[in-house]
Amino acid sequence: MDIDSFQKLFCLIFFSFTVLFFCLLFLRQNYCWSKDFTNICDWYTYLLSKSPSQTIHIHVLRNTITANPENVEYMLKTRFDNYPKGKTFSTILHDLLGRGIFNVDGDTWKFQRKMASLELGSVSIRSYAFDIVTREIHDRLIPLLSAEASKSNTVLDLQDVLRRFAFDNICRFSFGLDPGCLELDMPMSEFAIAFDLSSKLSAERAICVSPLIWKVKRFLNIGSEKELKGAIKMVNVLADEVIKQRRKMGFSSNQDLLSRFMGTVNDDTYLRDIVISFVLAGRDTVAAALTSFFWLLSNHKEIESRILEESNRVMGTDQELKPSYEQMREMPYLQACLYESMRLYPPVQFDSKFALGDDVFPDGTFIRKGTRVTYHPYAMGRMEQVWGSDCLEYKPERWLQNGLFSPESLFKYPVFQGGVRVCLGKEMALVEMKNVALSLIRRFKIIATDESLKKPKFAPGLTATVRGGFPVTVSKR
Repeated sequence: MDIDSFQKLFCLIFFSFTVLFFCLLFLRQNYCWSKDFTNICDWYTYLLSKSPSQTIHIHVLRNTITANPENVEYMLKTRFDNYPKGKTFSTILHDLLGRGIFNVDGDTWKFQRKMASLELGSVSIRSYAFDIVTREIHDRLIPLLSAEASKSNTVLDLQDVLRRFAFDNICRFSFGLDPGCLELDMPMSEFAIAFDLSSKLSAERAICVSPLIWKVKRFLNIGSEKELKGAIKMVNVLADEVIKQRRKMGFSSNQDLLSRFMGTVNDDTYLRDIVISFVLAGRDTVAAALTSFFWLLSNHKEIESRILEESNRVMGTDQELKPSYEQMREMPYLQACLYESMRLYPPVQFDSKFALGDDVFPDGTFIRKGTRVTYHPYAMGRMEQVWGSDCLEYKPERWLQNGLFSPESLFKYPVFQGGVRVCLGKEMALVEMKNVALSLIRRFKIIATDESLKKPKFAPGLTATVRGGFPVTVSKR
């Protein structure tokens, strides 16, 4: 690099960091961000709760943020075509997700959505997914926790265990690949490590005030962008090898998602993008939801007791019995507990779109073309205007009417999105979480350490990950 080029590069980097400094200064002075907030999502919640319309606009970020259910319905349903993911979002995640369903719009998205809907909606794939989850729970998760329970005063990071469990499970479902991550005495698989690092560093791109910062780092191949490039290369190598081997072995008789998609898609890079997207969605969201659920139960033992009573009434007291689909449908209180947990701690805390054209929200907020528009499930679950004066309480009863589960509008509770983009894997994810919850609660007493009982602090990421993990002790019930 010659001196002139170096000087230009230095000026570019200096300018980027100057912009970043003044943006952060502006945010702090104008939006009262202080040490009083444990997480940035709590800060947004505070700002939104002070707005009469539950909508704010952060000018320096060109970001309109809303916790108003009418606005959410408008974005996700009424004017869906005006609020795509957008090029900015797709660029951030393109290296990891490529043309996968969660990173595209238009005809590409419609094709994958239709294909995924046909596959995930079939009875055979749901049965296949249920069998995988049940085997993973009983062959690995329960023996692991039983071994830990036999040790005295051993502290276990339950979040790490649940992430390992969910990764094994989704890889077996998506690829027909068993990474064996739930064996704690074995090192994490290269695929899991590379995947974790890829998703973490991709998410960090999204929190840069200016995309220029990470783009310069990528151009120079330095820092986090150099790490990201190496991690994604490893993900691609392993995914490509799985696809290559599946083609050699034949895929017509296999039930995993990859084999099913191979009947329609011949482009191996496209296949990789599709399946990696499902691994990301099916692993991190389930692990995040279960971590928050068990954290809440640690703070509300009376609710855990009611879950146990309900399961004993439906299944009997034999701990070795495996819950069936039909039995889980007869447990409305368990379903209410999971929904209430995700109301307060949604696995995806916020989601952004970009306005294709000028628009006006139902609350009167003007949306300028090119604006980033974010709806915020984490904040929505804490809005008194939306959920009432007891919105900060963990109260499963709010989901029950006459003893039966009573769902709310998906736009009031957009944990699974809503409208055209509503989550196709919603029912499978709920069954998986119920299966894990029942299997663990009926067999073990999971006690959070004093430190982990405090309000969780979340690390930056595409999904809600508790910083420092969730340390617990486990004993047999």
